[in-house]
Amino acid sequence: MRPQLILIGVLIACGVLSPLLIPGTSPQGVPTGLNSYFYDILISVGINVILAVGLNLVNGYTGQFSLGHAGFMAVGAYASSWLTLRFGYSIGSGAVSTTTIYFLALLAGGIGAAITGFAVGVPSLRLKGDYLAIVTLGFNEIIKGVIQNAEPLGAQRGLGGMEVHTNFFWTFGFAALTVYVVVSLVNSTYGRGFLAVRDDEIAAEAMGINTTKYKVLAFVLGAFFAGIAGGLYAHFKQFIHPEGFNFMKSVDVVVMVILGGMGSTIGVCIAATLLTILPELLRYVSKIEALPEWLRHVAENRMILYSLLLIILMLTRPQGLFGSRAAVRKKS
Repeated sequence: MRPQLILIGVLIACGVLSPLLIPGTSPQGVPTGLNSYFYDILISVGINVILAVGLNLVNGYTGQFSLGHAGFMAVGAYASSWLTLRFGYSIGSGAVSTTTIYFLALLAGGIGAAITGFAVGVPSLRLKGDYLAIVTLGFNEIIKGVIQNAEPLGAQRGLGGMEVHTNFFWTFGFAALTVYVVVSLVNSTYGRGFLAVRDDEIAAEAMGINTTKYKVLAFVLGAFFAGIAGGLYAHFKQFIHPEGFNFMKSVDVVVMVILGGMGSTIGVCIAATLLTILPELLRYVSKIEALPEWLRHVAENRMILYSLLLIILMLTRPQGLFGSRAAVRKKS
């Protein structure tokens, strides 16, 4: 029961901390809660943890290579936003609370992303390696193109008008649930099939394991959590645009998985946190006048430094900061 107790403890802690962290102003005009800038970073950390842990189930534990994770996030973001805009607030003004509607919209966005993941996974996950990456990349662009031409979803204008429902409790509650589900599944007897597919797919098939079933299941679960993350993102930013879910967003999530260590849930969570905070930290350093000019110049070109650090890491520690070489070893 220990993992269940830890999950319950985390959810209680999130519920207690959430009202204390939300930025606001007291009746006397005194600012309360966390600074809105830092609160935005905190919520972004939680959303990226959900995305990275979900993708780690596909790329890290099952040994596939997906480049279309932002597409699933887009499906969840637009589905949940459209539902709350179209039905949620009018229903919420009656017998059903807006919080309940928001929760149901998040689940609907996750289910929509999971169904999309299943539709993509069944025909494509018979492919391996670079071929699978190209197919998922193409899917990401198809999703973005469909949204850009869908008038009910705002097309090129984007979609806005959602109320802010995402807070610390919802974000980190779902993050804790995502980590719990992935870790529990992988460490279960049934979940060992994911590791078998990753380590040696041919040997797994020879032992009677349906490798396609495990790959599709990992794909669907990863897509579901990406859809949840998309819904959280949309109801925090209050405006979404197709360009926010492009190829580079998928690459960002893949980098978090690789940096943390493929097949290491804790490592991926730490990497998602670091890679969310690092760009903001470098932006802050670039504005400190007391620092030498060369250091501020380096911080201003943070993407060059960011890329250089990734290259050095891949050359010196290809398994990631906390990963195992078993997840990246070459098959003879």
